[in-house]
Amino acid sequence: LQESFDRIGTLLDRYSGGRLREIVTVGVVGSFAAGWLLPRLAVFSAREPAIDLRVLTNNNRVDLAGDGLDLAIRFGDGSWHGTVATPLMEASLTPLCAPSIARRLSEPADLARETLLRSYRADEWQRWFDVAGAPCPTLRGPIFDSSPTTAAAAAAGAGVALLPARLFDQDLASGRLVWPF
Repeated sequence: LQESFDRIGTLLDRYSGGRLREIVTVGVVGSFAAGWLLPRLAVFSAREPAIDLRVLTNNNRVDLAGDGLDLAIRFGDGSWHGTVATPLMEASLTPLCAPSIARRLSEPADLARETLLRSYRADEWQRWFDVAGAPCPTLRGPIFDSSPTTAAAAAAGAGVALLPARLFDQDLASGRLVWPF
């Protein structure tokens, strides 16, 4: 009986102010949440007052139904089995670092003298150097599981990070992070 009353109470709470409030649960990677979604959240809430947004962050694969998500936002090519994927934006990776490190760098080959901060995706730096037309140095140094943590390490002068610059507009605007070339 208590469970039934709780469910009725939860449903009635969704009718605050005489209007049904929709709950939308979205699972996003942390860098997208911090760098793109959260700066736009107030505008969304003002425009869509009947929606209560629930934001869950993690970098793992998701099971929409199993995780109780209405949608998920992930990086990748969109070919995830059993899902319909819609591209939202390009988020190309580029080297970013503290201004003190950038002053020592004039071309991609100069990165061989620096600590290259890495993510759990092992091939990112190799692919970046291939596109840049420079040999990839031996990779050593810290490995991070999230772009915000990697960006914080780069801003603190720990090395050069390979990041989706589009999600770090605030750090770039403030000068905490810069493009080295």
